[in-house]
Amino acid sequence: MKGKYMRRIGGIVLGAVMLFGVMLATAADTQAQSRRRRVVIVRPNPYRIYRPFGWWNYGYPWGYDRFGYDPWSPYGFRYRQYVFDNSEEAVEKGYERGFKTGKDDGKKAKSYSPQRSDYFKDAGFGNFAEYYRNGFSRGYGEGYKVGADERARKNAG
Repeated sequence: MKGKYMRRIGGIVLGAVMLFGVMLATAADTQAQSRRRRVVIVRPNPYRIYRPFGWWNYGYPWGYDRFGYDPWSPYGFRYRQYVFDNSEEAVEKGYERGFKTGKDDGKKAKSYSPQRSDYFKDAGFGNFAEYYRNGFSRGYGEGYKVGADERARKNAG
């Protein structure tokens, strides 16, 4: 009789210890998951250099040129292509880039959308943005027709 009760009590104690161990293990796992956070630091390239007294660049203080362009800013090199001396130059450059982009899209049978291009989107970071975008749209339309015609000729013959 005595052995029968000891087995039951031993089974209950063993079950309680196992349940306690499982609870302890899952609690430690959830704490470890909440502590594991990945932090990613993204620095612009080239990294901006601290210049407390500035560098003089052809008469413009702190490295800026006459358009307010900072060569050390993370966006300076990318958006400098959208700074123009006058509106005619902006229309001309926009037309050239639009024609090339439209011709490529027409050859590849992409949908007609000048607004999809990065040249069109990024023009707002420079001066004469509206003139540039008007020239780009006009050039894109003409280039798209030329590219689509080339694709049709290639497929036909």
